[in-house]
Amino acid sequence: MVKLALLGATGSVGSSTIEVVKEQAEHFAISLASAHLNWHKLCEIACELSIPQLVFTGIEDTAQQAFIRNQYPSLKIYFGISELLNMLKNKDYDLALNAISGSAGLKSSFAIAQRGKNLALANKESLAMAGHLLMPLIKSQGSKILPVDSEHSAVFQLLEGHPHNEIKKVYLTASGGALRDIPLNELENITLDRALQHPNWSMGTKVTLDSATMFNKALEVMEAHWLFDLDFEQIDCVLHPQSVVHSLVEFIDGAIFAQMSQPDMKLPILYALSYPERLPSKLVQTDLKHLGNLEFSPIPTERYPLFILGLQVAYAGGILPTVLNSANEAALRLFQAGVIRYADIYRICQEAVQNCINEPEPSLEEILTVNEQVFQHILKEYNFGDIQ
Repeated sequence: MVKLALLGATGSVGSSTIEVVKEQAEHFAISLASAHLNWHKLCEIACELSIPQLVFTGIEDTAQQAFIRNQYPSLKIYFGISELLNMLKNKDYDLALNAISGSAGLKSSFAIAQRGKNLALANKESLAMAGHLLMPLIKSQGSKILPVDSEHSAVFQLLEGHPHNEIKKVYLTASGGALRDIPLNELENITLDRALQHPNWSMGTKVTLDSATMFNKALEVMEAHWLFDLDFEQIDCVLHPQSVVHSLVEFIDGAIFAQMSQPDMKLPILYALSYPERLPSKLVQTDLKHLGNLEFSPIPTERYPLFILGLQVAYAGGILPTVLNSANEAALRLFQAGVIRYADIYRICQEAVQNCINEPEPSLEEILTVNEQVFQHILKEYNFGDIQ
């Protein structure tokens, strides 16, 4: 029985993980779960699955904390990121799945790595911002990162048994997001609701918006660089509207392997939890006879300028990925609040990168500091206040 610490349990990936654990109850049990604010949902899940310990990182009001504990007196409930980090360093679990959204997941990835536990990673930002620190730490502890993102899970599976020198190129596929077919002259003033209408995947708000701008694909390029020890020239992205092929690997002899399934996060989650085994499951079924045509094409750069900026930042490295990611998180916050237009997301990110003097080897403390400074600076520029 694998004891799982599940972080970000009420989000899209967390909810899919709950479904996997329910189906595979003889193999997995959740020993620790966290959420940011959605206490009611997680407490209900904890009662159903007998999860012994819960942490809510975003609930600071002591009166609300007391109310929640009174509502669920049988549960052990804690509050605050410090409590979560303490539990990751000291409580009993075998594997941790980090599905916290955005840069907020960075500290938890390092706490898990420092503990020497295997990390099932759905938090792209951990490697995009601090891969130069996290990967050496993981290796020094003798643990593993098990990718949960569908693209990286696909590459991980395709590379099994193949030495590094046989890899010619990795292709990450991109759906194109909710706006891939919108006329270019209409993008500037696209609404939030329209940007959230992803044609293939059911994801949280931030990831869906990052898919619309394709910033998520730039983060995935950074993630693949660190996960698989690839030069950036060995990583390419292709537009694949059907989201059935999740990644492809081209080997030095010209052969190209692909990993395919219906677009559903339960499959890569299950593999990350069960690795190196495969467990029988009925959660995701793919009928080859009814898939239809599978299309691949270059990514239209004029439609996704934030993707191109992300690639430029990936090549530059250093503190720039942190600056860009933080600017994007702030811009998305403003866009969701109706303060800026869709087109302003790219402009804000571009200005943040242009105004930054790069630090080539930032420490974790420097990364966390710059991340907070850039985020708050952008919000204050728009009189949006000091928001955590």
